[in-house]
Amino acid sequence: MIKREKYIAPIRGFYKSDLIKIITGVRRSGKSVVLVQIMEEIRESSDNIIFLNFEDRIVTESIVTWKDIVKYVDEHRQDGRCYVFLDEVQEIADWQYACKTLRLHDCSVFITGSNSKLLSREFTKELSGRYVDFRIRPFVYKELTKYAKELNKTISVSDYLVWGGFPKRIEFTSENDQRRYLNDLDETIVLNDIINRYKIRKTNEFKKFAGFILISNARIYSAKSIADYMKVKGISCTSNTIQKWIMYLSEAYIIDQVKRFSRKAKKELEQSHKLYNCDVALNSIRCSNNRYDISHNMENIIYNELIYMGYEVSVYDNNGREIDFVAEKDNLRYFVQVAYSVAEDKAYQREMSAFSGLDQIDKKILITNDEIDYSTSNVEHIRLGDFLLKDDLK
Repeated sequence: MIKREKYIAPIRGFYKSDLIKIITGVRRSGKSVVLVQIMEEIRESSDNIIFLNFEDRIVTESIVTWKDIVKYVDEHRQDGRCYVFLDEVQEIADWQYACKTLRLHDCSVFITGSNSKLLSREFTKELSGRYVDFRIRPFVYKELTKYAKELNKTISVSDYLVWGGFPKRIEFTSENDQRRYLNDLDETIVLNDIINRYKIRKTNEFKKFAGFILISNARIYSAKSIADYMKVKGISCTSNTIQKWIMYLSEAYIIDQVKRFSRKAKKELEQSHKLYNCDVALNSIRCSNNRYDISHNMENIIYNELIYMGYEVSVYDNNGREIDFVAEKDNLRYFVQVAYSVAEDKAYQREMSAFSGLDQIDKKILITNDEIDYSTSNVEHIRLGDFLLKDDLK
């Protein structure tokens, strides 16, 4: 497995800190691999290391409470600073008490989990500033191609647009096997991480809601508009219920809600957000007859890549013309418009007109899958394939 230096580097400075290191992210995004890679680095200077995987039945048969975690560590550690790694620790009730206790026992604690309830108010109150958190995401294209090379495979941009970046999926040779793996993963996420965890009684309604959200990525929605759509489909849900369900998807790191800002109002548009999937495969497994939603998947991928590059990302309403992304970092701001193609004049005019009225000092970028360079004196055109290999927008 490739070393994910982009994620490990920010954590490295906390290896010896008594702050609890919380590594979160959607299931099968590579959290456990990052944890093991950190453990291997620490092993170069210390063998006082304890690792527990709470998805392992052998572990959970003998460790069922937070006190069992503390007891196990105390019985198996050596003298001096001990490095404790707890994988998918949210499976243990009141895990935070174990973390608080261990850090007082000269332990450097690292934990992973697939649900941001790890960082919910009740837990952060208990930890009260004694933690740092890091989110791991599925592979971006550069990581995917690097891992594929290790497996003597190649991954095309088209493949990435459809099947995304969950690491394990490229280990399978056939598309049917990949689809089966992704479907099983989707079922596990929806059932284990949401329905069971939050004890949702309207399971069929929630599954239909989740399916609608995940196949409708890179679109603007409000809780009311979703509730209205569900009602048309014969499913009665209040806006409050929809908002709660959206929060559940966000807390399991399945979707991101991206804020929208209005140039005219100069403020956040609070009633609606744009929703992006953590990985476009969650859209594609819901498509039939190979009719994949390439245009919206492409926008979703650009979002994921910008986040990986370290940008703060929002959506911008330019007097009624939507600009897909405003990406900000290091006091620099980029307006980014995404289209699969602008070969047709109507599409070109539509995408370029979105930049009208913006300050000349702000950099404007158009990303498409076209081979022809459509750059102008004010707008830089970047081919999708070239963008996916960039480390930054500069």
